[in-house]
Amino acid sequence: MSGDLFAPKVPEEVANRRPLADRLRPKSLAEVTGQPHLTGEDGALRRMIDSGSLGSMIFWGPPGTGKTTVARLLSGEAGLAFEQISAIFSGVADLKKVFETARLRRMDGRQTLLFVDEIHRFNRAQQDSFLPVMEDGTVILVGATTENPSFELNAALLSRARVLTFRSHDEESLSELLTRAEQAEGKPLPLDEDARASLIRMADGDGRAVLTLAEEVWRAAREGEVFDTTGLTQIVQRRAPVYDKAQDGHYNLISALHKSVRGSDPDAALYYLARMFDAGEDPLYLGRRLVRMAVEDIGLADPQALVVCNAAKDAYDYLGSPEGELAFAQACVYLATAPKSNAVYMAFKAATRAAKENGSLLPPKHILNAPTKLMKGEGYGDGYRYDHDEPDAFSGQDYFPEKMGRQTFYDPPERGFERDIRKRLDWWAKLRKERNPK
Repeated sequence: MSGDLFAPKVPEEVANRRPLADRLRPKSLAEVTGQPHLTGEDGALRRMIDSGSLGSMIFWGPPGTGKTTVARLLSGEAGLAFEQISAIFSGVADLKKVFETARLRRMDGRQTLLFVDEIHRFNRAQQDSFLPVMEDGTVILVGATTENPSFELNAALLSRARVLTFRSHDEESLSELLTRAEQAEGKPLPLDEDARASLIRMADGDGRAVLTLAEEVWRAAREGEVFDTTGLTQIVQRRAPVYDKAQDGHYNLISALHKSVRGSDPDAALYYLARMFDAGEDPLYLGRRLVRMAVEDIGLADPQALVVCNAAKDAYDYLGSPEGELAFAQACVYLATAPKSNAVYMAFKAATRAAKENGSLLPPKHILNAPTKLMKGEGYGDGYRYDHDEPDAFSGQDYFPEKMGRQTFYDPPERGFERDIRKRLDWWAKLRKERNPK
């Protein structure tokens, strides 16, 4: 006997009550918010549909930006069958079944759009299995990923698919979603102006999250009740970020962190790093900024600074959050306490200016290779002296274009490891004058 006979009766209106985020899914690409560069009148996807030609694509972007919804709408507007799998729950056997179904469907004259969620979770061999069915047109692949495709997807797969970037929702598009939700519910959100702004910040650019939070507010509100920011925080048990990551607070704190490191103040640097972590800043953004500090403000005064920062990134990838945050804290203190030098930074800026001003000048012929007889006849390579065969492994030749003459861009200070570099450069300058007195 079926156990369903003993299941409690669920009222039909409750059974049909889907989550707000699901009920408000756009019915067409024109209704999609937050991605005008893709779904707007002049967006990339709109142009593809209008041209009648869709190719395989990778949708790259954070959660809650509409990747799944857009893929489904895309298949509908292009008249394609829609298949969806998740790399988390699918294996090779599942892929083979989907491919076979798509082949049969194609024999009947209909093409398949295969949407693969979390495609970066497939291993290299699994990713390679898509290549034949993409090439022969069995499927149009649309893969979704929150990770950088350049690092997580095979080059062969990327060469056959166009990467389209989905952006986090901004305040305007999240506000538009809340307005749509109010229209669908037939009542306003019971929040004052400041609380409404806080709820938008809590969503952190995630459209699905802002609708889920709104639903929680409606469930909690009693008749006539309107919540302020404090009341909202108590209801949803979530604190609004200290700052909006796209606005001034973000740039103010990262500037304070950078200047504290440059000013050799590890305590202040840790304080601002902790504030940004507490505000929900992307840890990998902070990792990238620490790498930048290592090459801009420490440079060759301590070459290990760059190594330490890259190691911190690897440690974070290995440990995750929050344990991995300590690796960034260690790198931050290392940078703040390291000897400082912007000599390489300034040298590169000067070299870049010189390159723009003298970009048409050819290198001197004696340092050019001569792989053909014609080039040898033109003097390529004549007079080149192999430094390893010279005394002290140093020939002292001039390597700049003749019309430029020798230039000096890099001027290391007498600090840290660059003190040793300074000694070497001075010694080589002395040898250069002795061996090339002209």
